[in-house]
Amino acid sequence: MKKRIIHTNQAPTAIGPYSQAIRIGDFLYTSGQIALDPESGQFLFGEIEEETEQTIKNISAIIQAEGLNLENVIKTTVYLSDLKNFERMNQVYEKYFSENKPARACVQVAALPKGAKVEIDAIAACSS
Repeated sequence: MKKRIIHTNQAPTAIGPYSQAIRIGDFLYTSGQIALDPESGQFLFGEIEEETEQTIKNISAIIQAEGLNLENVIKTTVYLSDLKNFERMNQVYEKYFSENKPARACVQVAALPKGAKVEIDAIAACSS
């Protein structure tokens, strides 16, 4: 199977040696996203709600580059710097994944890039 690197200017440029996403076969795998502004590349410090909102918008922009939307997402992993933020993160997350809820793992980590409170990666199915 051929691997294709996905890039869009509608999402933040990678801040390290990785791609925004990779498509292989019928699946698209995004790299972890944090609350970076796609235009400025600056981290948007804020409450967990604002960070979650921007993070999901970044994921959405990346998968839209392949003609997909959040309904195509089949699995996410949520990384929180503090599980005490789980309920508040989940309220925002649920706005985006209310109908076609993907499988999900959620873990607390010691730290995230740029001091982020949340990072999310996703796997999307490219065909039905």
